Amino acid sequence: MSNATITELPGYITADLQRKGFKVHEILETVDISQSHRRRDYYKIVLATGNMTIYYGDQVLDINDTFLFFSNPHIPHTVVHHTEQKKGYACIFTEAFMAGRDREILQNSPLFRVGTTPLFFLTKDQTAFLTSIYQKMLAVHNSPYDYKNELLRNCIELIIHEALQMQPVPNGLTQRNAASRIAWLFMELLERQFPIESPKDPLRLRTAQDFAESLSVHINYLNRLVKEVTGKPTSVHIAERIATEAKALLQHSNWSVADIAYGLGFEYTTYFNNYFKRVTGATPNSFRKKKV
Repeated sequence: MSNATITELPGYITADLQRKGFKVHEILETVDISQSHRRRDYYKIVLATGNMTIYYGDQVLDINDTFLFFSNPHIPHTVVHHTEQKKGYACIFTEAFMAGRDREILQNSPLFRVGTTPLFFLTKDQTAFLTSIYQKMLAVHNSPYDYKNELLRNCIELIIHEALQMQPVPNGLTQRNAASRIAWLFMELLERQFPIESPKDPLRLRTAQDFAESLSVHINYLNRLVKEVTGKPTSVHIAERIATEAKALLQHSNWSVADIAYGLGFEYTTYFNNYFKRVTGATPNSFRKKKV
């Protein structure tokens, strides 16, 4: 829609998040900012009322109601607002902020589980209860209370438990649907890393193990499902995509081979040279000279 806006975090929120690992704020209006989709390194729980579409992994979520929404850095998402009318609260935190808490609670929550819904529509009673939690977090976050971080973590876990009560983890997904979803999320995570914009921001997910950890699944399970759905092993998808990006950088950028190697996550240029030759049959320098 022509009147839609893409929401990103304002600078004052990201600054606070970087310093403290936690931020809670009230949503009063849509921030009219258009920016390219970027990977996020934070978790977010939103309680809001509005008319919008959320693109979350392979799901398209159309909303025109009061809802609770969970997002995490492993699954890319974009929120597109269709009107300027929006109100509610957002709680944003890093994984480090929750360090030491009960990992089982987090891993079984909508923040971490692959294949479960991140969206919960709320009744009036649920909205009132969750609103009280957010208001408590707002008051505590701005207070001098010595143990406020512990209290804030308790509030986050309380919201998670409330969501789990609304919609327990579903057991009805067929193996085929689960396989397709996990394979798609792997492909989406792989593609979202590109293009590489700067050698100073190197590729973070380079191995099947990296992707398995990001999706909170065992590497053998991920490999089996990706091969089952796409016909190719996980490692082949990764190698082909890195090689494609390497070719593009060699052809269309003035980066040195060393910069390209580092940007693609190789510790040493020699490793990149050997990798590129094994995958493409040519060395990076000879490929660049051909200007294919």
